[in-house]
Amino acid sequence: MKKSFFAICTAVVVGFVWAVALCVQALSGAQAVSVFDGEMRIVVDAGHGGIDGGVTGRTTGAKESEINLAIAFKLSAVLEEMGFDVVMTRKTDAGLYDTTAKGFKKRDMQRRKEIILDAAPTMVVSVHQNYYPSKMQRGAQVFYAADNENGGRLATQIQAQMNKIYEAQGVKNRNAAQGDFFILNCAACPSVIVECGFLSSPKDEALLLSKAWQEKTARAIAAGVAAYFAGGAA
Repeated sequence: MKKSFFAICTAVVVGFVWAVALCVQALSGAQAVSVFDGEMRIVVDAGHGGIDGGVTGRTTGAKESEINLAIAFKLSAVLEEMGFDVVMTRKTDAGLYDTTAKGFKKRDMQRRKEIILDAAPTMVVSVHQNYYPSKMQRGAQVFYAADNENGGRLATQIQAQMNKIYEAQGVKNRNAAQGDFFILNCAACPSVIVECGFLSSPKDEALLLSKAWQEKTARAIAAGVAAYFAGGAA
């Protein structure tokens, strides 16, 4: 009886890992595979919003907040295809503050924290864009809190997937990095900030404004999420 029970449990675990592996593979193509049961909730946070537009594109002046939201919507759709329950911190161009009076940024961040805590998520993924004085810096960078081991694992998996899509653009791989950012410390669950590219780089900027690249970015992030649950190496 014990042996039979062990065999059943082993089969279930192996089947789950195999299904998640298929999901990761499928995300590099046109379709996602529904693996998860909807009981796992992910908060997708589109950074900035409203009068806080974030950084702007070097060439076009495009607002980071708008690109963040576009990718966040695409990421949410892919995660839902995979079977996750998704909560977005914002779904419009507006910020999350009640007034633009002094301290609006602090109120905006506090509201994001409230949404995260109310959702009681399995993980948090915050979407952002990077900027650097030199236009030569390119590629994605994923950040996690230093004291969150699972956050580090999640960041490593997402970074690996983001590196893959940038490799085809001739961009050098980056490593996930620790960061002391408010959104990473809102909850005990694994939380990451995905800086999807550099708006200071005309080449990255052109990619990030492309709907096709935004979709590719969303699927890369989702593939990293799936790989995290599969427990595979980056």
